[in-house]
Formats: sequence, C-alpha cells, structure tokens
Amino acid sequence: MPSKHSLDIKRVAILFAGGPAPAANAVISTAAFSFLEEGAQVFGIKHGYSRLAEYTAAGPLQEGSDYIRFSHDSLTNARSSRGIMIGTARTNPGKHVNSPAHLKDPELVAPLRRVYEGLCSLEVDALISIGGDDTLKTANKLKMFQDNLPADARRFPIVHLPKTIDNDYSGIDFTFGFFTAVETLAEEIRNLNFDAAAGRSYFLCEAMGRSAGWLAYGAAIAGEASMVLSVEDICGALADEEIVNHETGETRKVMALDRVVDRMVDMMLAREREGRQYGTIVVAEGMAEYLPTKYLEGVSRDDHGHINISSLNLSTMMSKLVSERYNERTGKTRKVNGLQLGYEARCAPPQAYDVMLGSQLGVGAYRALVEEKLNGVMVSVSGQFDLHFVPFSKLVDPETLVTKVRFIEQNSDFHRLARFLETCIDN
Repeated sequence: MPSKHSLDIKRVAILFAGGPAPAANAVISTAAFSFLEEGAQVFGIKHGYSRLAEYTAAGPLQEGSDYIRFSHDSLTNARSSRGIMIGTARTNPGKHVNSPAHLKDPELVAPLRRVYEGLCSLEVDALISIGGDDTLKTANKLKMFQDNLPADARRFPIVHLPKTIDNDYSGIDFTFGFFTAVETLAEEIRNLNFDAAAGRSYFLCEAMGRSAGWLAYGAAIAGEASMVLSVEDICGALADEEIVNHETGETRKVMALDRVVDRMVDMMLAREREGRQYGTIVVAEGMAEYLPTKYLEGVSRDDHGHINISSLNLSTMMSKLVSERYNERTGKTRKVNGLQLGYEARCAPPQAYDVMLGSQLGVGAYRALVEEKLNGVMVSVSGQFDLHFVPFSKLVDPETLVTKVRFIEQNSDFHRLARFLETCIDN
C-alpha cells in the first residue's frame, strides 16, 4: 500500500527533468492550475535538479532565475503550447546512491540533502516530479532520504508523473508526447519514401529509443517504412555473445552485426523482386548499446552511466555497411543514406491525445496529493483516462533502486503488426 501524509498542502513545487516531450506544458500547467484553484502557491523549479543539487544555506534560491511562481495569467494558453515552461536538465542528485545502505552515507547522499534543503527553504508541502525512469529513481531516493530523517524533521510527500517519448515506462500504457513524436517522425519517413523512390535509393533512419523500440516501431508503422528493427529484435539469429572478462568468463549479448546487415540486404533484394528499388529502414538508437565492444571504446557517458549514443552515429555506420554488403552480394551499387531522427520530435506541437493524457496526469498529481493524501506514488492513466496511483515500491527494485524497462514483447500483436506491414523476407 502507498504511504499516506497528513499535510494541508499550501505550497507545492513542480520540477521537470530529462529530455523534452510534447505536451510537457499540459502536464505542468494543469497540475499548477489545480492547486492555484485551491488557493495554494505553486513554484516551478527551473531546469530540473541543476540548481537544487548545488543549494547551500549561503546561496538561497533566487526567484526568476531558480524558480518561478505560477499565476493564472502565466498559465493562459499554456496547455497546448510547445517546449517546457520551466526548462529541464539531466542533473542526477542520486547518482551515487545505488542501494538502501548508501542512504546512510553522508557523502553519497550529500546532493540529495542539498535538494531537500533547497525545497525546504521554499517551505514546500509537496513535490511533483515529472520525468523519465531516471527521474523516477531520483524521486524514490529523495523519498527514502526523508524516511531516514529524524522523527521531528520536515517532510514533504512526492508524486511522480511519467514522461518519455520512448514510451518504455512500466506502470502506464502510453506516456504523454509519444503519439506526437511518432507522428512527427512518421511524416519525415513518408517524405523520405518519395525521395528514395525518385532516386532509387534507401534511407536508414535512426529513431530515439535507448532501451526499447516503441518509437521506432510506431514511426515505421505510421510512416510506411520498409523495415524496422530495435533492441527487442537482437535475439536468436541476430544476437551473439561476447566475452568481456576472460578471467571470469563474463559475457554480454551483442548484435550479430553481419547477420543484421544481411537481413537488411535481404529486404532490399525482396523489394527488387517486387519491382521496387527503394525504401526506408528504421532502427532504434538503443541498438548501439549492443554493438561489439570495439565500437564502444572511448565513448563518453552521462550522469546516469549511459553511453553517448548520438556520438556513435549508428545510422551512418550501418548505412555504409549495408551499401557495401549489397554491392558484395549483387555486384551493383545502391545509395543508402543514414539519418538520425528524434530531436525535432521532442518539442513538436502536441496532438490532442497527448494534451488530454498530459492534462489528466497533471490533475492526477493534485488528486493524489490532496484527495488521496498519497506519498511516493506515480500517477498512471488507462482505459478512458482512468487514474491509478502506483507505489514507487512496485516500480523500483528495492535492492538496486533501479526501474524496469517496458519492452515490446516478442510476438505480441503490436510486434507482429510491424512484421505484417513491412516487406516480407522470410518466404
């Protein structure tokens, strides 16, 4: 059961972290509006945890630069607007806390303590966290940090709202911004189809999706791509094992790069037999994580330990391999252009569905905190925008404090939909 609080919430802070997503302002503005209507003060913390993680008593938070106070005027026409009205950042104050025991270490929890003290300086009665799975982990750690404080210490409940255009979140069916991002990328793919047809060429498009292939699959289906592959497809014949520690025998799953490339060429040859010498291929960027180690050497990592996928430029690498393999197998040439897609989708004008979904999540934060008096829950929506409140404990591993990725299930109806619609190469 989720924990309860007994506070009369008069001051609430809203914070957005991680990458942008369409309808972000629908979430922020409806959450703020709900509390303003009840006479509460609402603070928008600017640029995620970046300033809070550096807070000290000697450096108080400054209104305007570090936070804003929402008003009804500032929320006018915000629900369907682009961008993030309070900005964002990827600062991770909980990056050194990887087990419950670490919460007892003053040095490891120091950034979380600064965040806590910064919010206490605003005398907030609640925090609404909006972000991806890394931000959910931070929200959970901040709650656990407060749970370990002395009995008489100030505490404020935390509610988290799930955000990612990758749609790989456990605990919710679809995340706000996903459908807008899919449509934005699908329109680009549809344009590329005509370009490819005109020049009898191919485009190999790399879509966002570090951990799962929802965005790549959605864009490929809606954009009428010729083929789509994601991390979920790196299995069976398309997967190998690589020894990463010769002393312990530890292995990691890697992409069978030659067989992946051959599968793409098989598709090109199948289309030629149908009289079509062009097409588009969509791959999820997360496939880069499955490249053999030699391709990942020297690649930088972010605060969350993720490799810098954009610097690898998977689409350019794979398009070159596909073009060369096509030439080896046919003796002919076929131009294959590599493109990275994604950033242009993150602040696209939100579609109505994402605005409605985001709005319900924003209102859900108010209902969780005020009506249900909950603490440590993620707001979820299903069915006819029915609200559910999922405890952090059901979403975060209690020992490692990490979250579970929601993959596309192999041979699920959604997965099979893409197989039905793309060029068939298995006959």
